Amino acid sequence: MLIYHLGFLLAFFIPSLTLLGFALGGAWNFLTLAVVFGVVPILDPLLGKRLANYSETVNQNLKDSFYFRFITWLYVPFQLSLIVWGVVTVGSGTMTPLELTGFVLSMGTVTGGLGITIAHELGHRSGKWEQNLSKTLLMSVSYMHFFIEHNQGHHSQVATPNDPASARYGESLYRFYFRSVISSYKHAWLLEQRRLEKKRFAFWSLHNRMIRYSLIQLLFAVGMAWLGGLGGLLFFGVQSILAFSLLEMVNYVEHYGLCRKETEPGRYEKVTPLHSWNSSEMLTNFLLFNLQRHSDHHANANRRYQSLRYFEESPQLPTGYAGMILLSLCPPLWHRIMDPRAQLARQQITAP
Repeated sequence: MLIYHLGFLLAFFIPSLTLLGFALGGAWNFLTLAVVFGVVPILDPLLGKRLANYSETVNQNLKDSFYFRFITWLYVPFQLSLIVWGVVTVGSGTMTPLELTGFVLSMGTVTGGLGITIAHELGHRSGKWEQNLSKTLLMSVSYMHFFIEHNQGHHSQVATPNDPASARYGESLYRFYFRSVISSYKHAWLLEQRRLEKKRFAFWSLHNRMIRYSLIQLLFAVGMAWLGGLGGLLFFGVQSILAFSLLEMVNYVEHYGLCRKETEPGRYEKVTPLHSWNSSEMLTNFLLFNLQRHSDHHANANRRYQSLRYFEESPQLPTGYAGMILLSLCPPLWHRIMDPRAQLARQQITAP
C-alpha cells in the first residue's frame, strides 16, 4: 500500500527532468522527451503490470483520502509557475536553437501528458474548487473548451459515430487528429448553445462559458506576451499546441475502433468496460494517475483515479500509452498490430 501511495509522486519526476535538462544545457533539453518516449516504453514491460484490485472497503478509504486529492491540487501552481518561468526564459533570448527546440518539446510533453491528465481528473469532480483547478490547467494550454466537450459530450457519446474524440476503425492518427480538434471545438459551442437555450440565457453574453473561456485564454496569452515579449508568446502558443496534440494522441489510443451497439436509431447501449482500451503497465499508470484504467473511468466516471479498477474483459493494449503513441505515428504498423485486436474487441461487444 505504501508503494501505491508513493507511486503517484513519480509524476513530478517528469517536469523535474525539464528543469534538469535546462540546467545542464545543450542537447540535455531533450531529456524529458527522451525519458518519456525512450525509457518509459522500455521500462513498462520490464516492470510489469498491476492487475490486482483493492476491495471496495479499501477503495472507499482511498477515495476519501485527502492525500490523493492534494497531489493533484499541488500540481496546478507547479505547472503555472513552470509555464511563466518558461515564457520569461525563452523571452530573454539566451537559448540556442537546439536548446530552444528541446525545451519547447519537453515543456509540451509535461503540460500535455501530465497537466491535461490532471485537468481531466479534476474536471470530473463535482466541487467547484477542483473544477476551477481543472479549468486553470486547461487555460495554461489554451484548451478550456475540453472541460465542456469532454464531460458533456465525449462521455455520453463515446464509441459512437457522433463522438469526435473516438477514433474509428481503420482511421489513421493524422486523419483523426484534425477531425477531433476541429469537431470537438465546434461541438463544445453546440453543447453550450443547448445549455443556454434550456436556461433561457442569451447566447452572446457572459453566461456563455465558451465566450468566457475565450476571453480568459486571450487575457492569459496577453499576460504571457507582457512577461516574455513576442518570443515568450510564441513559446506559450507552441507548448499549448504540443500539449493538446498529445491529448489527442491519447484520445486516439483510448477508443480506437471500439463501438457501442445501436439499440434504436440514434440511441446506443450503456457504456461498459468493453468500450475503452485498457493498459495495466504499472509505471505509466503511476505517471498518468491511472489514466490507462480507462474502461472503469468511462463506466464509472465519478471514481477518483486512485480507486479505478482493472477489468479482465476490457480490451487490452499491447503496451503503455507512451509506446502506443509512438506506434500510432506509423499508421501501417499501427493497423497491423491494432486492427486484429480491434476486430476481436468489436466481436465481443456485438456478441449476444
